[in-house]
Amino acid sequence: MTIPLARPIAMHGESPPPPGESDPELALLAELRAGRPRAAERLAEATYAKLYACCHRITGDADEAADLVQETYRKAWQGLAEFRGDSRFSTWLFRIAWTTHLKRVRRPRLVVPLEPEREAIEPAGDPSPESAAAESERHRRLRRAVAALPEELRYAVVAHYWAEVPVRELAQADGITPMAIRKRLAKAFRLLAAALEEKIR
Repeated sequence: MTIPLARPIAMHGESPPPPGESDPELALLAELRAGRPRAAERLAEATYAKLYACCHRITGDADEAADLVQETYRKAWQGLAEFRGDSRFSTWLFRIAWTTHLKRVRRPRLVVPLEPEREAIEPAGDPSPESAAAESERHRRLRRAVAALPEELRYAVVAHYWAEVPVRELAQADGITPMAIRKRLAKAFRLLAAALEEKIR
């Protein structure tokens, strides 16, 4: 069964670019730490689109995504001294957004299911009402299945496929090997496939 989580990212040989001019995010960060406030605006401009897209996939709601982005940047600027540069700045932003989202959904209310990005392979033209309904149901099943994954598996799937965090960065952040991350992703896909098969029957 094909599980359309969005375009997968290459899983071999990925690594963030080395610090310095080859990494625009870290270069802007260095400017910001050197006391150039304009760098903060440029850094936000460079990371906003990707961060908002991730937050929208996580929350499934445009307004909630916008609020989450705003809260993420607020926490990032306040905790900038904690960023050591071990990963891309955008990866660090995603981690802040993810933990902030988890704190929100763990409040005494229903958990907001995760909404995957629609694949850019839909046929040209407006879909028929039947096709649109079928597609909507397919995405509802998928987001429920992703939301039901164990925490470490759900984070691996969301971070790698929705936030485009390389496997090597995920492994470094969790203190495990890239192979262990790949095993988590493989296990997550097995669970998702089983859950979706169960719902189809």
